[in-house]
Amino acid sequence: MNIYPGSILRSALSTRLASATFGTALALLVLSPTFAGDAAKAVKTAARHAEFAAAADNITGVHMHLHHALNCLVGPDGVSFDADAMNPCEGMGNGAIPDSANDAAKQALQKAVRQAESGLSSQDLASAQQAARKTGEILKAQDM
Repeated sequence: MNIYPGSILRSALSTRLASATFGTALALLVLSPTFAGDAAKAVKTAARHAEFAAAADNITGVHMHLHHALNCLVGPDGVSFDADAMNPCEGMGNGAIPDSANDAAKQALQKAVRQAESGLSSQDLASAQQAARKTGEILKAQDM
């Protein structure tokens, strides 16, 4: 014998369903930055670090900031990602390139990666700074 009248049972079920729906929506809202990357913000951050690299007064500083820019572009799963260098774009998504939906933008960002890698491979301060400047110019030209 059921001790609950039908309306109480339906009310309890409705409450549980509403709670589950609200909980799911809240979880998605809280976790959404993890799943939805912000390519535009990552590109701006990478450009800023390319500028820092271009302005650095020694090769160590140029390389450090180029690593930061590169990490923002390729993301933690990228081949060029350097886990030993800071990732100023941590929490912004999977990197500007993986998070970009536009193929033309991805090609331009790949060009910026090649410039940054060129600067990283150089031990000449002026050449590395020039590569950093070019990296920054490419990134600033992106309208994301």
